[in-house]
Amino acid sequence: MSSVAEAVRPAASAAPLFDPRDFRIPAGITHVCAGGETAFLHRHDAALARYAADKSRGPHGRHAQDAEVMRARSLAAAAWGVERGDIGLVANVAEGMSMLVESLDWRPGDNIVVDPDEYPSLVAPVALQRHPHIAIRYARASDAAALAATVTERTRMIAVSHVSYLTGERYDLAALRRVADAVGAMLVVDHTQAAGYLPIDPRLADFAFAASYKWLLGMTGTAIAYWNRARQPDWAPSTAGWHSIDDMGRPDYAAGLRLLPDAMRFSRGNPAHGAVYVLAEALDYLAGFPPGAAQAHVQRLTTALLDRLEAAGIPSTTPRDPARHGASVCIASPGAAALTEALVQRGVWAWNGRGRIRFSFHGYNAMADLDRIMEALRAEWRP
Repeated sequence: MSSVAEAVRPAASAAPLFDPRDFRIPAGITHVCAGGETAFLHRHDAALARYAADKSRGPHGRHAQDAEVMRARSLAAAAWGVERGDIGLVANVAEGMSMLVESLDWRPGDNIVVDPDEYPSLVAPVALQRHPHIAIRYARASDAAALAATVTERTRMIAVSHVSYLTGERYDLAALRRVADAVGAMLVVDHTQAAGYLPIDPRLADFAFAASYKWLLGMTGTAIAYWNRARQPDWAPSTAGWHSIDDMGRPDYAAGLRLLPDAMRFSRGNPAHGAVYVLAEALDYLAGFPPGAAQAHVQRLTTALLDRLEAAGIPSTTPRDPARHGASVCIASPGAAALTEALVQRGVWAWNGRGRIRFSFHGYNAMADLDRIMEALRAEWRP
């Protein structure tokens, strides 16, 4: 048994890790939507009010906003074990991936390798690239040997989510790094379904991104962008704006523009300051819990739910081994939309989409939530 499995197999505490009263979760509701949207922290009300006040304070308020950007980047860097200069901000993962794809010197015949069920944020920017067209090759991210057989000498990039949005399966990023290195390809990772409860080592990737509105407890409007400057020291986006150039005051266009030397070159214009205030508060909140506590807590819940589903004869597409899954348990069903709505009526807020229902746990969940999930499923499940 893996060390992760050993950490999550013992009898789980009935108590949540986070105080549910810290969140906007209505009384009597089992909130298991973290893979889509987590509940909002009450402290974010004060963060947004502080942003509104700073926005109204003229130049001193802008200085305060800039300081909050630095605070959010510092907290993200600390959580991921890298330098602040490696961390930038983008509006969302799709924007960051698009900037990266547009910046590369693609040649006819180049290709990218992805899982056939990869999330569109990593694939669509490549699929719609026209000059030149980039071939997309497919292999299961869970099968390093299949990936190794799929890449070619013309593979420029392997793009993968750390944890699958569709099944909750967690991928071996170190194995994918070895496959990428064998052909000189980049590894680009989307940590959205992992950041906030799993330990993140972004240095395995050349570039990495994470939306902030899921387990990171933030909101839409800003995402983390990581640039591995050791692996890709010469990377530069092919477009820029006033915020991403080094001389933003009064640039000498005739002399040429210099980009910022760090990952804030991902931010061509103003960051979404309101969302950044929220992200900083969220990262500060998460930093108040011991390393590994969130992972151990949520995976006690996932393994317990998988055990209960098996006992009830309800199949899941999520791997049983905790070393191979994240914080979600997924059930494939052609009637997923109706089933999800039926569960909502019973006070269980899960996530629907793409032919499956997904139960995603965070620190505010506890064993009592599993009782409610199973009670609702037994009443509503139709094979």
